[in-house]
Amino acid sequence: MKQVNLNRSGCTLLRMQKQLKFEHKYVKAIVSGVRTSTIRVDDRGLRVGDRVQIVDKKNEDSPQEWTIPGEIVIEAVQSFRLATVPLELLRDSELGDDMNRDALTAFLRRFYGDRVDANTVISAITFRFEAYESEKTFLDAQDDTMQVSEANLYADGGSRGNPGPSAAGFVVETLEGRVFKSWNKYLGITTNNQAEYHACIAGMEWCLKHGISDVHVHLDSMLVVNQLKGTYKVKNRDLWTLFETAQSLKKEFSSIEIVHVPRELNKRADKQVNIALDAIKGEDVVQ
Repeated sequence: MKQVNLNRSGCTLLRMQKQLKFEHKYVKAIVSGVRTSTIRVDDRGLRVGDRVQIVDKKNEDSPQEWTIPGEIVIEAVQSFRLATVPLELLRDSELGDDMNRDALTAFLRRFYGDRVDANTVISAITFRFEAYESEKTFLDAQDDTMQVSEANLYADGGSRGNPGPSAAGFVVETLEGRVFKSWNKYLGITTNNQAEYHACIAGMEWCLKHGISDVHVHLDSMLVVNQLKGTYKVKNRDLWTLFETAQSLKKEFSSIEIVHVPRELNKRADKQVNIALDAIKGEDVVQ
């Protein structure tokens, strides 16, 4: 389902139907009617009455295998601080029978990182499921002509040797979780931190070039995150120019958020790094 709007310059914008991605075992529970709610730190602007496609991540690292079995219709959206959410509201969510606050915190940190704490605002979203006559393929549902102004940027850099052969990679996703762009580049001999900066810079440049004015940057290097946020000083001279370039790019966005995520939540960007490094070695590359 598409809604066509015009921006101020008269360009056509295609607003695609919202999507939520779930692990395969939870999609099975939704389809069977066992689960009828979900827990989110970011409710993605969902409102009562919204129709949202659910994406079955059958294989986490292979979007080409993902499918869309149907839609959920949002019936309620309730927000609470994690410390005060009534646990009974979550009985039909991903949390299932693990009805305690420690399990809830651990579950959310799997997806949103260690920024989740007792004061984090979470949304309990209740829905009903409506199946399609036949499953849709996730990649077929994407539209490369879609224009967005806000997105998630996942960037990563890696060095085999530190310093050693290095590469940078990034993935840009819409807020609904659709992959908008995947990119990688071999950098030659650098350090891990230099490669991380190169990935972040390349990703921010791509976002600006494609009209994304509000970006959420996700990195798994605590050092680079804290330097970009001003918490750490840049003491390594090899990073000065890269740091200044990244800081300059930050100023060109209407809003920018720098977020640290665990490595396991940055798999796609990490995969792009390894694609570039493996290609240099002449190994088989699987996209």
